[in-house]
Amino acid sequence: MAEMNLKEVNSAEEAPESSRESLPLDLEKGSTGQGEASKELTELAEPEKAHTHGGVFSAITHHTTHHTAPSIRHVTTAQDWDGLDDPENPMNWPLGLKIYHTIIPALLAFVVTFGSSVYSPGYPLVAKEFHVSKEAAILPLSLYVIGLGLGPAIAAPISETYGRLPVYQLSLPLSMLFTLGAGFSKSYASLMVCRFFAGTFGSPVLAIGGGTNADMYPPRSRAISTAFFIFSPFMGPALGPIIGGFAAQYKGWRWTQWCILFVSVAVYAAGLPMKETYKKVLLQRRAKKLNLAPPKENMPTGWARFKFFLAFTLLRPFHMLFFEPIVGFLSLYSAFTFGLLFAYFVAFPYVFIGTYHFTTAQSGLAFVSIGIGCMLSVVTTILTDNLIYQKEHHKAQVNGTVHVSPEHRLYTAMMGSVGVSVGLFWFAWTARRDVHWAVPIASGIPFAWGNLSIFTSSALYVIDTYGPMNGSSAIAANGFARYIAGAAFPLFTVQMYHRLGIDWATSLLGFLSLLMLPIPWALYKWGPKIRKTSHYPTIKA
Repeated sequence: MAEMNLKEVNSAEEAPESSRESLPLDLEKGSTGQGEASKELTELAEPEKAHTHGGVFSAITHHTTHHTAPSIRHVTTAQDWDGLDDPENPMNWPLGLKIYHTIIPALLAFVVTFGSSVYSPGYPLVAKEFHVSKEAAILPLSLYVIGLGLGPAIAAPISETYGRLPVYQLSLPLSMLFTLGAGFSKSYASLMVCRFFAGTFGSPVLAIGGGTNADMYPPRSRAISTAFFIFSPFMGPALGPIIGGFAAQYKGWRWTQWCILFVSVAVYAAGLPMKETYKKVLLQRRAKKLNLAPPKENMPTGWARFKFFLAFTLLRPFHMLFFEPIVGFLSLYSAFTFGLLFAYFVAFPYVFIGTYHFTTAQSGLAFVSIGIGCMLSVVTTILTDNLIYQKEHHKAQVNGTVHVSPEHRLYTAMMGSVGVSVGLFWFAWTARRDVHWAVPIASGIPFAWGNLSIFTSSALYVIDTYGPMNGSSAIAANGFARYIAGAAFPLFTVQMYHRLGIDWATSLLGFLSLLMLPIPWALYKWGPKIRKTSHYPTIKA
């Protein structure tokens, strides 16, 4: 889903190119790497690494400006920006241009994640047309989600070499072509293949949207843009079943794919005026235009570059997933809650059509509660950051303490853990004919609120704990686990509800959520001790 790719947002401003160093590829303790060039690549190479570090959700109290640029500039170097007021630096763009380049990546992320769930109301029609079981008809949904998890591996090398703009320009059109193929599929096999590649080629926009924000905003001014970017990929899956329900009921399942195309074309057209924001590429263009020495690049080439991408896209995230307790347990919990969200995409139609005799369109409207819960989660995170974390940060400054304990980032996850369990048991024992349909629908509010709260809090915590380099790998591990769970859960949900019934099937999920509920609470209490045993450098706080 949203996966949304979380990107480090409170790292230091970019250093001059001349000061950059190469990043070691080993996974030994202490090899976090130095140098901004490597850091920039890592920001691209990790899934869902968005702006989440240090006060990310604190309100923006002022807009950063620099001195007015002189009318004539005598640029003599392309190694770095020509002063703080360089007009070609995206940090100095007019506010309106920045807002535009904030909205478009968020909308692209919305479109791509919207494509995952809009299919769900039509899967019974797919089963009927292609003579497959309803369980098998859910597979195109799962394959799309698996494709979404491949974004960073695709986006990283393209972005590092050619910039962010080509990824935006090529990713969505390729996804649209396969969505078109899915809509015209004459066989179940072709539908599965097209859905997988539609998700795969759409996924890179999730991996680089956070990077675009970091290119334009200094760390202390990224709060609102970051919150918006995180929120958008969660609203896509929430709104998909609503629109898909009406499309499937009145036009057939193929119109769920046409809806993706309609929204994609509109957003893509709106994004055509976008400009490049990646510093390295902009400086390279300047050097070529003015016949200056190109910026120094200490990135490896050839086989060494391939090993670099392999290490930070695959090896280090997996190493952290299995050998770092903090990363492993939070990834397990985030994956479970993410899988639950996708299980709802088949559970809601099963319950509200089967029990309350809703139409397909009406069952899609039940997901309004999921959207409301996501919005409340964003508000909760912002309030928690401002009322608790920022106060702790201020105390640390007054006391001369360098860092704030990252465990203060876990407040929203602790609250959210309760919300997920409450929502599950609420849904389990109210989804029956003698209870008004509005009651089980309302259970989606605490469920979605807790779900997104756990995700954002976990991302903030690991970034603060491991820093920008290893923290991004930790989020990559989290993202991998979430996408696998998101693809797997819908495949067994229908069978589980058939065999156990609505009450006990959902209660089973609720009991599992209770088993995992202590994870953020335990990390809040014992996190400092666990950090001392880490294989990687962690924050000393």
